[in-house]
Parts: sequence; C-alpha cells; structure tokens
Amino acid sequence: MSQLSRLPMDSLHGSPWAEGPVYIRTVASSTDGDAWQWQMTLVDVDQEAEFPTHVDLRRQFVPLDAAVEITLRDGGSQHLDRFQIAHFDAGHDPRLCQPSAPTRTFNLKLRGDVQGELIVRPLNGAMVLLAPSGWRWFVLLLSGRAKVIADHRSQPLESNDMLWIDPIPNHPVRIEGGGELVLVRLPA
Repeated sequence: MSQLSRLPMDSLHGSPWAEGPVYIRTVASSTDGDAWQWQMTLVDVDQEAEFPTHVDLRRQFVPLDAAVEITLRDGGSQHLDRFQIAHFDAGHDPRLCQPSAPTRTFNLKLRGDVQGELIVRPLNGAMVLLAPSGWRWFVLLLSGRAKVIADHRSQPLESNDMLWIDPIPNHPVRIEGGGELVLVRLPA
C-alpha cells in the first residue's frame, strides 16, 4: 500500500549562513552528513546574498515569494520571476542572488548521476502524479488547502504542510484542492 508520511515544518533545522544574510533550512537529504546524493533546502533571502561555490552538483532553484536577479560566475545574469525554475551546474554556476523583495527560495541539489525533478505550480482542482517504479514524491503546500489521495489513503494539507509520498509503482496519486505547491520527484 502507498505510504503518506508528514514532515512537520517545525522539524526543519536551520541556521544563518556564515557567508551572508540568509537563513538556510535543510528539508531533507538522501543521507545525513556531507555525503548526500540529493538534498532539498529552503532559504530565506531578504537582501543580496552570495551562493556557495559547488563544483560537484547540479542545482534546480526557484524563488517562491518574489522575483530574483541571479548573477552568474561567468559574469552573465538571469532574471527569475516567482515560480520560475532555473537549472545550474558547474558550467552555469550562480554567484549572487538579489531579491526584489524578501523571498523564500527552494533548492534541489543533485550529485553524480542522481536524477530528480522540481515542479512549482498552482493547484486548482485535481492533478494526478504518475508513480513509476523506484521513485517517490515530496509535496510542500505553499498556500491553500489540498488533499493527497493514494490508493485508499488520504492526507489533508494546509499551508506550509509537507508530505512524502511513497506510492505503489504505477498507481496514480491524486492531489485535490486549491493553492500553490512545490513538488519534487526523487529516487526511492
């Protein structure tokens, strides 16, 4: 049977970043410590902040509350509107983030050959998540109310609720409601 596991927002441990005016909360990672293959973080940014240098990862990055201007290490720049996802890697590495207003950002970091997908979107009615073998879903409801239905189990969600979905392979999962959500598909 599919498993639905809540992850309480108050269980997230965070800390100010030593290099700048941001607050980082690790949402989850593949393993404890520094040997993770994937990691999800929520970062609060209210003024210009520097990205740490990473040569060994790919990053999917999205501003959740306000637009940001990204300065790249190669001197280029990239404007990201709210919910616009950017993909960064060693050849396209971000250096600075300048928010237009205080914002939370969500980061999915991947190392090696590990795959993952970050999706941020409005929810209006019902949507179906496909559940191929070997994958799981993470859901963060940013605003509104929703209900996740997998097999005969259901889990209501309120704003800022987080949920892991470990579905039975090839059994669809439904999310019903209204609001805005972050979805991440990761290897099980």
